[in-house]
Amino acid sequence: MSIVEHLDELRTRIFVSLVVILVMSVVGFIFYQDILQILLRPYQQALATLPAESRPSGALQGRLVYSSPTDPFITFLKVGFFTGLMLSLPLVLYQVWAFITPGLTKRERRMGAPFVLISMALFAGGVVFAFAIIPRGLRFLLGFGGESLVPLLTVDRYVGFIIMVALSFGLSFEFPLLMIFLAAARVITSDQMRQWRRYVILGLVIFAAVVTPTQDPYTMLLMTIPLVLFYEVAILVARFFKR
Repeated sequence: MSIVEHLDELRTRIFVSLVVILVMSVVGFIFYQDILQILLRPYQQALATLPAESRPSGALQGRLVYSSPTDPFITFLKVGFFTGLMLSLPLVLYQVWAFITPGLTKRERRMGAPFVLISMALFAGGVVFAFAIIPRGLRFLLGFGGESLVPLLTVDRYVGFIIMVALSFGLSFEFPLLMIFLAAARVITSDQMRQWRRYVILGLVIFAAVVTPTQDPYTMLLMTIPLVLFYEVAILVARFFKR
C-alpha cells in the first residue's frame, strides 16, 4: 500500500471508531440518571466520613448543585460520551489492531489477540481502581475544610473530575503493556529496563503528580505504586521472553 492508501485506511478506521463511540453514547444518554447515581457514590461515601457540622444539611446532603443553566445539559453530554467511550473500547482497540496487522509478521499477529485482551483488562482495572480510591481522595481533600467550610460541589466540575481521574488511571495502567510491547519488538531489553529503574521510578512519580487531577499526595502515591509494580512485572515478562 502507498502512503496515501495507508492514510485513507487510517481515516476509515478513525471514522468507524467515532461512529461506534457515538452509537454507544446513546446507551449513556438512555441510562443517564442511573450512571449519574453511580458517579455520585464516591462523593456520598466521602461525605459520610466527615463530621456532621462539615456536611451539607437538608435537601443538599449528598447532592450536587449547578451554577449555570447549561450545566445540566453539559453534564448529560459528558456522562453519555464517557459511557460511550467505555463501552466502545473493545471495538476501538480492534480498529487499531486491524490497522497495524498488515505490517506484522505471522508470529506477531498471534500475539495480537492477547495484547488487545490484556489492554482491555488493564484499562478496566485502572478505572475500577480509580473508583475504589476516589472516596478516600475526596475525604482527604474535603477534610481540609474543617468546621468552617461546607462542600457544595457543582455537578459540571465534579463529573469532569471523576471522568478525568478514571481516564488517567485507565490509561496509566496500560504502561506495562507498552514496555512489554517495546521489549517484544526488540526496541528495549530487560537489562536496559533494569538499568533505567531509578530514572523510570522518578519519572512515574512526576507523571502521577501531573496526571492526577486531585494533586494530593495520597492519590499520587496510589497511582505511583501500581505503576512501579507493573514496571517490575514488565521486566520479568521481558526476561521470560529472553529480551
